[in-house]
Amino acid sequence: MHRPIGQKIANVVAMLCYALGAASALGAMFYRAEVPQDPVRASLMASVVFFVGCGVVLHVIGTARLAGILSGDGEIERK
Repeated sequence: MHRPIGQKIANVVAMLCYALGAASALGAMFYRAEVPQDPVRASLMASVVFFVGCGVVLHVIGTARLAGILSGDGEIERK
């Protein structure tokens, strides 16, 4: 099925969000905290949740079958 340019962009940005989430997770793992409850480590872990959540939403948008929804004819094109 042909995907519109917006869905292709959503897929690319989803992969970028996954990569940023992985980078934040690595940063949280290797960060040397001075105190047990360090706010920098907490913000890195929150960034992991944020980026993975954004990636999931954009991935769903990028892979949705939108034939019929956007065209308005109600017919789903099957190939």
